Amino acid sequence: MTMVETPAPRSLYTADARTKARNAAEKRFRIYGIAAVAIGLLALVVLLSSVLGSGLGAFRQSVLSLPITLDAKALDPKGHRDPAEMAKATTVTYGKLITKALEAVVIEKNLAPGMKSKQIGELISKEAPAGLRDMVLANPSLVGTTITYDVLASGRVDGFFKGRVTMESAALDSNISPEQLQLADKLRAEGMLKLAFNPGFLTNPDASELRPESAGLGVAILGSIYMMVIVLCLALPIGVAASIYLEEFAPKNRFTDLIEVNVANLAAVPSIVYGILGLAAFINFAGMPQSSPLVGALVLTLMTLPRIIIPTRAALNAVPPSIREAALGVGASKTQTIFHHVLPLAVPGILTGAIIGLAQALGETAPLLLIGMVAFVKDYPGAPPEGVLDPASAIPVQIYNWTQRADPAFVERASGAIIVLLVFLLVMNSLAVILRRKFERRW
Repeated sequence: MTMVETPAPRSLYTADARTKARNAAEKRFRIYGIAAVAIGLLALVVLLSSVLGSGLGAFRQSVLSLPITLDAKALDPKGHRDPAEMAKATTVTYGKLITKALEAVVIEKNLAPGMKSKQIGELISKEAPAGLRDMVLANPSLVGTTITYDVLASGRVDGFFKGRVTMESAALDSNISPEQLQLADKLRAEGMLKLAFNPGFLTNPDASELRPESAGLGVAILGSIYMMVIVLCLALPIGVAASIYLEEFAPKNRFTDLIEVNVANLAAVPSIVYGILGLAAFINFAGMPQSSPLVGALVLTLMTLPRIIIPTRAALNAVPPSIREAALGVGASKTQTIFHHVLPLAVPGILTGAIIGLAQALGETAPLLLIGMVAFVKDYPGAPPEGVLDPASAIPVQIYNWTQRADPAFVERASGAIIVLLVFLLVMNSLAVILRRKFERRW
């Protein structure tokens, strides 16, 4: 008679081979997840480091402090101090005064013996005379006095202090020479030339290829604000109204199913398609002006609507049915139930979807390029409502524009504009999170 061996009893505290394999697989999955997060954070750090490293310089600019004598004979020969008469003095006249002031300092301190007046004047930005002229016309009493005025240095001098321009590259550059850079270095040692905060980067309009040091985001920021306000006023009420109808009132049939499918599909359509639609419908057919914030806003509204409708419907659907049933049970109508109970509870999700949709629209470039907003715009658009039809630019379009220019200073400007755009997006997304947490209700 053979004895049958009975298996040893299993213990819940002792892991068998299958349990060990399952636990090992779970650990590996956690490691994969941690590695994925680490790679994503590393890529983000590299991206931000690259943008900040090349773009922070745009917020600082080389300025030269000069004692400038505003010669009355040159600026106001008749002595009436009438801005209309003084406007006859061109920027060429003011440029000569600035060059004369710098030349006097160079000669007095013996900084560059033998250097010609023209070479000395090339250290100064071509935009400086215009700024001085505007200041004098705004305050004619300055004529005949000597003032200390901060003028922008040229783009090559600014690049020299920021590391973009070297003595070796200057020897091959027709716009600057090593001797001029040596003079700039001496002026810096004298405390007359320094890097200072550059508010003009946020307020000045765009500048030509020859004046990268004076280029700013003023027109682009104003154009983006105009467009976002119009998009908010159009897309939010239309998107919320469409969502309420589709979610609460529309009958469930093939027609509404077709609408829902098309809304979902429109959210995935490439943005450049909306640009083509805007070009055909608003510019070619309706005859609206190119490069205007109104046309850009209409295009972005079409693009943003599906991105508002989908999260709004999700927010409405997330409200428990018991809320509706309780309101209907005490005698409220369907409309009262929606607007007095369901909609207020869905506000956090609606606002979050709307702000995120606006943030995505703020960063769009392709549709705006097709409606002509890539054009060079020097003047600020006027005040609303007429101003929304004036030519303007937008921050992402300005970034694209600057990256297409040859001067390396514009690359720095483009990176600085990316920082400004990221700050706008960070503020808008933070606002979405704050609003959600403030109005969110749990049940």
